[in-house]
Amino acid sequence: MRRRSGISRISIVFVIVAALWGGIALSGAQAAKDPGDRRWPQHLKGIDPVSLSGPKPAELKAWAKARLANDKKRRAGTLTIRPAKPVAPTAPAKPVAPTAPAKPVAPTAPAKPVAAPVKPAAQPASSAGATTTRTALFTKPAAPAKAATRAVQAAAPAGTSALVLYDTAGPYGHLGELYAMAAANLAGHFGTVTAKPVSAYTRGMVEQHTATVYLGSTYYGGSLPDAIPAAFYQDALATSRPVTWIGDNIWGMANAVGVSAFQQAYGWDPTNSYYEQGGTVGRIDRVDYKGQRLTRKIPTGFDSGVLHPALSTGPGFPQVTQLAEATDANSGDTSPWAIRSRNLTYVGEIPFSYVSETDRVIVFEDLLFDVLAPQTAERHRAFVRLEDISPEADPTQLRTMADYLHSAKVPYGINVVPVYTDPKGAYNNGVPKTSTLAQRPQVVAAIKYMLERGAVLMNHGNTHQYGNVANPYNGVTGDDFEFFRAHVDAGDNVVYDGPVPEDSTAWAQSRVTAGLAAFTAAGLPRPTLWTTPHYAASATDYRVFGKNFPARLERSLYFAGTLSGGTVNPSRYIGQFFPYAVKDVYGTTVLPENLGNYEPEPYNNHPARLPADLINSAKANLAVRDGVASFFYHPYFTVEPLKQTIEGIRALGYTFVAPADLSQ
Repeated sequence: MRRRSGISRISIVFVIVAALWGGIALSGAQAAKDPGDRRWPQHLKGIDPVSLSGPKPAELKAWAKARLANDKKRRAGTLTIRPAKPVAPTAPAKPVAPTAPAKPVAPTAPAKPVAAPVKPAAQPASSAGATTTRTALFTKPAAPAKAATRAVQAAAPAGTSALVLYDTAGPYGHLGELYAMAAANLAGHFGTVTAKPVSAYTRGMVEQHTATVYLGSTYYGGSLPDAIPAAFYQDALATSRPVTWIGDNIWGMANAVGVSAFQQAYGWDPTNSYYEQGGTVGRIDRVDYKGQRLTRKIPTGFDSGVLHPALSTGPGFPQVTQLAEATDANSGDTSPWAIRSRNLTYVGEIPFSYVSETDRVIVFEDLLFDVLAPQTAERHRAFVRLEDISPEADPTQLRTMADYLHSAKVPYGINVVPVYTDPKGAYNNGVPKTSTLAQRPQVVAAIKYMLERGAVLMNHGNTHQYGNVANPYNGVTGDDFEFFRAHVDAGDNVVYDGPVPEDSTAWAQSRVTAGLAAFTAAGLPRPTLWTTPHYAASATDYRVFGKNFPARLERSLYFAGTLSGGTVNPSRYIGQFFPYAVKDVYGTTVLPENLGNYEPEPYNNHPARLPADLINSAKANLAVRDGVASFFYHPYFTVEPLKQTIEGIRALGYTFVAPADLSQ
């Protein structure tokens, strides 16, 4: 089978700062070349936010610069933080359907003290909605309604619930919702999730949930008053339930409840903790957690640092446990990346930017078990799927893959595109070509052969391309996007343009219906799972997929407006992948794909991704105590790299399972 060019998957990294502004710049193939001269797609291993066109990179740099400027003023005692209006102290609210507080889980490495003497602080004091629930990950979710508060449900201990609070104020207030969606999606693995602006917090809410997560993405101070209610500061101190605080404004809590009271409760002083040391944020490129070296790669000029907590030394202060350790590549210095004392877990930065398969976001993904499911046993499962199988696939290659996986006792998924089309004849000497599964009985027979040998049928779009236009390459199945528009810019980057012009519930449903009809016409069973072509669709489309399939297995885009209940903004979104099954903010179960895929040659300014790279990513994900190592492989490659990858992942202690097992 001739290899077709183009892009096949956003397979390695979603970068939030690129997604925030729309126009994601993805490395792409050279569109100007003749299709016959182009290589097989690299499957988009990276997103470079610095390559974004226009003022957007400058604006992102300004955001990081403004945060550091505020931090410098706070250190100098010149940042005025107008606190939220205080409220009269009241007795804590009684828990609603109380659950036992989560017990801290002892880290594998002993806690490391940070030598930081306590200094006096020099600074002055500084939406409601609908719910969707379910009892199992594979039940069909109810259609979500617009809401300022979003609640979702996933398989977890009965009564488990998370409260996710986020910032909305200031010129970068829209960041808060995007970060909150990422946190809410992960918390959706454990139980019900309620997400709302922190400004909407009212007294006693922490007692109504198993655990609370606050994401500090807006640095309050100067002309921007603190939007965090005093009630939240006070409740966070008073509660015995777990509170996870991420990023900014922890010093606001210390000032609100009293620095001495905070120190006595938690053993450190946020008002004396800053993002810079020695006038620089350094170059923190590594975070160690549970024996794994995790990566942190942020472009120069975009890094606003990791908070360095000033531990309180001496008698009378509680011990602070270092959960994860950051290392500065320039100086070699180490400092805590995440700490815990009593019920408070603090993470020194929001971990959802510039992520990869080996990224420090893995720490947060595992720490959620501590606060939401601390009794979870260690378990490591793996999953593989075969990708982009269309009516033009080589049946012999499919049978070869089936024979190996069956002999290795590896259950697997097969992503099938039911209709192949090349409307411009890009690979057919200029003559348009279309074929369906029903017209390719040998391919159908090979698919049935695979199903008899452990495969699970998955729907990978209808045509995996859009119309008769380049989107972004040539209009050919497998090369182009189906549910999102994209183009290749002058810098040879694939740029996301947004949903297709006719995007709607009816349009998306028509694509799904046509694809399912093609499976039926070929005598194949209805696919049980869905994977979006190139992992890109609109919020409307994702909800349509959720109504037709019990789960998606993929990475996804999450758009601003989804949590707030307002108009969805297609130009601001965050991409995310998961180490375990979640119930996401669209109300759909999403099964993990978190390792990417095999690519034997360097391409599009990205290095080759070989079995060793996939195995290394799986090793990093061992830090997630009940995580999955999930990757995909194209059956037009020989079987040997697949064999090497599977054997290497198994050697790490993973057990390969079927997709239905991923939700258990």
